[in-house]
Amino acid sequence: MHLDPLAILTAFGLIFLAELPDKTMFASLAMGTRMRPLYVWFGTSTAFIVHVALAVGAGSLIGLLPDWIVKLISALLFGFGAFMLLRGGGDDDGEDEAGGKTVTGFWPVWSTAFMAVFISEWGDLTQITTANLAATNGTWSTAIGSAAALMSVSALALIAGRFIAKRVPLKTVQRVGGLCMAGLAIWSLTEIFVG
Repeated sequence: MHLDPLAILTAFGLIFLAELPDKTMFASLAMGTRMRPLYVWFGTSTAFIVHVALAVGAGSLIGLLPDWIVKLISALLFGFGAFMLLRGGGDDDGEDEAGGKTVTGFWPVWSTAFMAVFISEWGDLTQITTANLAATNGTWSTAIGSAAALMSVSALALIAGRFIAKRVPLKTVQRVGGLCMAGLAIWSLTEIFVG
């Protein structure tokens, strides 16, 4: 197992920026106001780990294709990610995904948080980006960086969500993430012709 620190940091940075303005962050924040935050974090983290495992598995399969096809797929996926972030993110307005009732106890809170994230993250931008990075940067490095980023965003939402919402405009975070992904799309296209 080879771990590349740069690939871990790349995955962490991209996934962290892409997940910040995502509805999952707002769902974590909302669940944390009515449930024990640590239990919520365990539930969301478990769901994120399952999604990362599925995404890097898909990315490993993509990695079996010829190099120029992988780079073209990477460029297209990064371009799509940039488009999704730069267009504004749609309806991620902080809607409460966990319902209105209070949930107590470890297993009820864990399962509520797990299901909220597990269902909402299917086909999400971060899952697609994780698969893309796994195809080009390595499975383990991408898995570690992506899982750490997703779990960090959930923890951040639970601990300091209100502070961030008041101080840092999420539109700014979306734009920075979109520009990074657009740069990676251009880089991937350039590698097809240069490499």
